[in-house]
Amino acid sequence: MADTKTIEPKTPGLVRAWDWLTETQIWTSIFRHAAPINDRNRVLVMLSNVFLHMHPVRLRKSGVRLRYTWCMGGMSFFLFLVLTFTGLLLMFYYRPTLEWAYTDMLALRDVTSLGILRELHRWAAHAMVITVWLHMYRVFLTGSYKPPREFNWVVGVILLLLTLLLSFTGYLLPWDQLAIWAITVGSNMARATPFLGYEGPGAQLLTLGGIDMITNASDARFGLLGARFVGEETLNRFYVLHCIAIPLAAAMLMAIHFWRVRKDGGISAPL
Repeated sequence: MADTKTIEPKTPGLVRAWDWLTETQIWTSIFRHAAPINDRNRVLVMLSNVFLHMHPVRLRKSGVRLRYTWCMGGMSFFLFLVLTFTGLLLMFYYRPTLEWAYTDMLALRDVTSLGILRELHRWAAHAMVITVWLHMYRVFLTGSYKPPREFNWVVGVILLLLTLLLSFTGYLLPWDQLAIWAITVGSNMARATPFLGYEGPGAQLLTLGGIDMITNASDARFGLLGARFVGEETLNRFYVLHCIAIPLAAAMLMAIHFWRVRKDGGISAPL
């Protein structure tokens, strides 16, 4: 009787390419464990992946219910990404100078595609202020600021202040009459800041050798505007704060905020 040979099916080329890719040093240095098909691999993947380690391995059912979380934290982060993307594109068409700021805004408004981009940025900014407030309101109602989450609550309050500062600094960039006078009124309020404002309570107490430490050229209003009046120095300062300083600070605090959610045991359970 003739010997019979077993012919094994040939592995498809796509499968062989995938196996080769997953065995390369680059792949194994990024994804250090197999697919999360069981509890052990799921935990290892979560703890070793830079994009996943901030999230808890397990979540309470209440932590993913929309009626409990309102999803305002996730919406706020999504809107921040939208603002970052649209803001980067708008930076290509905007020049923060007295000569061109308002003209560039008119050009952005008159060109249909860019006008939609600017409106998307503007409405996303309004929506982010609302969602951050609602997120803080939900956290307060559910008692998520209580131990062991006090530190994350403070981080959230700072993020709320940064969100308001982003809106405040961005309000001046169109450089129209409404923006100029709104910033003038807002900055005048800083002049009455206790101990830091020239007209605020306690400013007269800050003296060194008979020299006033807080004057109209060194108080909180001057530090905010970069000058005694709203001008090109203020526009440049607000542009840097709005486009670079505050977004970087907010992104860093968001990373800490998400990490603390995991370290504190995930989203808090209902009261």
